[in-house]
Amino acid sequence: MKWQSNFSLVHETREFTMTDAIQAQNPTPILIALAAATLTASLGISIAAVLLPTLAHSFSATVSEVQWVMLAYLTSVTIAVVSAGRLGDLFGHRRLLVLGLIVFIAASVLSATAPSLSLLIAGRALQGLGGAILIALPMSIARDLVPTERLGTAMGLLGTTSAAGTALGLSLGGVLLAMGNWRMAFWFLAGFASVTLCLSVASITRDCERRTVSFRELDFPGTFVLVIALSAYAVATSGGASSIPLSPGVLIFNVLIAIVVFGMVEARVASPLVPMKLLRDQRTSIGLLMNLLVSAIMMSTLVVGPFYLAFSLGLNDAAIGLVLAVGPLVAALFGVPAGWVTDRVGADRAMIIGLVQTTLGLLCLGYLPRYFGVGGYLISLIILTPGFQLFLAANNTAVLIHAASEQRGRLSGLLGLSRNLGLMTGASAISTLFVAIVGTGDTANAPVADIAHAFSMTFTATACLALIAMGLLSLRPG
Repeated sequence: MKWQSNFSLVHETREFTMTDAIQAQNPTPILIALAAATLTASLGISIAAVLLPTLAHSFSATVSEVQWVMLAYLTSVTIAVVSAGRLGDLFGHRRLLVLGLIVFIAASVLSATAPSLSLLIAGRALQGLGGAILIALPMSIARDLVPTERLGTAMGLLGTTSAAGTALGLSLGGVLLAMGNWRMAFWFLAGFASVTLCLSVASITRDCERRTVSFRELDFPGTFVLVIALSAYAVATSGGASSIPLSPGVLIFNVLIAIVVFGMVEARVASPLVPMKLLRDQRTSIGLLMNLLVSAIMMSTLVVGPFYLAFSLGLNDAAIGLVLAVGPLVAALFGVPAGWVTDRVGADRAMIIGLVQTTLGLLCLGYLPRYFGVGGYLISLIILTPGFQLFLAANNTAVLIHAASEQRGRLSGLLGLSRNLGLMTGASAISTLFVAIVGTGDTANAPVADIAHAFSMTFTATACLALIAMGLLSLRPG
């Protein structure tokens, strides 16, 4: 037993020494490459949103059909993000990041040259698989290669580039459409991902790779069940599909069954995709649940806001776009400062500050625009968005900072999954709540007073969600 103890001590010392040596490298080029990877995945989501009306005209398709250009990407990302993190742990984070960029580039070229809408949707689904890797791995690579005292700043930078991608994608899509046609947007994504690939190969060292390569450690049964559950959830929250003769309620029921089966499978396999002990850890499980709640709240500003701006304040499409762009722009400005604050005051304290500011911002958003119009809306976004950024930077730091090296990719994937589930839940559940309070499905012809009342009540409800997240934070062990 003594020699086992000595061997364990030597192994831990060696791992610590290697990690310390890796983190001694200059992290700036690494952070630039990771930020570019995050930006690539974010652009992949938002740049296509502007193309939908043009795609409907080009392919003589309905709005419901062209929406799958967006949904195919988001669904692929959601399905693959946990597996991407696990594959990074097994085969090397750098190696898989490079593979993800190659897949993203190839899928972008396929999308740019697609002769039909069906092939374009297939290209976007493949692009989402690459995007899942670009979302899952930057946080785990940052944890490996960035000094611990700068980890919060790194998480803030990644949050900044994600928000910036959302804002830039909308603008770039419009510019590229004006310059040529919709295909230029996908050629741009291929070119940008190629630059990111060069940066990643040049700046991210091979030292951070794990060289344990064994297909026996892949959890194929768990992955299969999880894909079924997430696919059903994605379809249900997107309103179903005309080709699937099942109601959202039936799909959600199937999701619950799949989750139970997934838990049973994971408890029995030798190397589970998501170890149950990982989810039983209170710090991790509460962090993931809070991430889901805050992501749902974030999405509510994007899916409910346009209805109020259009039908209550009477703004046109261009003005609505400008107002909505303020949120991502403010997020881009405050991402790095949020990380800096996290490093200075600690993750738990930063999360409390972020959630308090988020709650205040949501209440302002619910009521200030009713008295001060667009000005009140903009002031509310300026208060609200930094709270989001501070919470996200602090929560990501708190989940990853104590993680073992072999679990970091998996945890990064789970953070990405909880974020995407929150976005889909917010888009479905909170918009449904808004319509229910309005009292009619025809929001465009509803009385202005009813829309304003529903808007206020909806964001009062989201403020309650922020308070629930704060209550969850108080349950985390110190």
